[in-house]
Amino acid sequence: MMVDFQLAIVLMTEPLPKIRLYLDVKLKSGAEIGLSRDHANYLFNVMRLGVGAPLLVFNGEDGEWRAEVVSAGKRAGVITLLEQLRPPEIPPDLWLVFAPIKKARTDFIAEKACEMGCRRLAPVFTRFTNSERVNTDRLRAHAVEAAEQCGMVFVPEVSEPTTLERLLEGWDTRRRLIFCDETRNAAPLASIAPEPPAAILVGPEGGFSADETAKLRALDFVTPAALGPRVLRADTAAVAALAIWQARRGDW
Repeated sequence: MMVDFQLAIVLMTEPLPKIRLYLDVKLKSGAEIGLSRDHANYLFNVMRLGVGAPLLVFNGEDGEWRAEVVSAGKRAGVITLLEQLRPPEIPPDLWLVFAPIKKARTDFIAEKACEMGCRRLAPVFTRFTNSERVNTDRLRAHAVEAAEQCGMVFVPEVSEPTTLERLLEGWDTRRRLIFCDETRNAAPLASIAPEPPAAILVGPEGGFSADETAKLRALDFVTPAALGPRVLRADTAAVAALAIWQARRGDW
């Protein structure tokens, strides 16, 4: 009984988790912000907040702010901004260009790319891409959720999907494109990680075609790179490549 009593005391004295909310509005001191129906439902029905409850908010541009609930209803509510706790934080200029895979694993890529401090997510269709459609709103929602949960104040942009051919035709050659070559016929990314601005290109589950590989290797702005001695799944490769680059050139 003593053990159970002590455990109960610990649980009662532990601080409640901080609730963080992404808002797509301008944030400034003293502003009163009306909440959407979804946000009101989350705060007041799911999390059971009431008038006077504190929370943290961010919008990806104006840092993180301490806020307080001033009106709470089942379908609406209002919060007021009290003070800025953290200034804007912009990660190093690194993009992730990736071929969409199965829905859950594409969601995983969006979440982890946000957590790893990626500045933009760019879906690209290659010859062996299995997925025919990409829901960019869904990807952004997963990135926002990851930012809320991980204490981030920046949310990466999500580009509209395009084909690999169009992507390369319109590429700004000042941005180095790191081509993750699953044949491993390249120097390890850990030894050659280019300076920003840069982008990492990860292929689909079936890999790049021979023609795509040849075209990529022929471009001056492309740097082929290997991720190690093992063949990685597409979602694993994306996270591994981001981690390696961040460790060498970013804010790891």
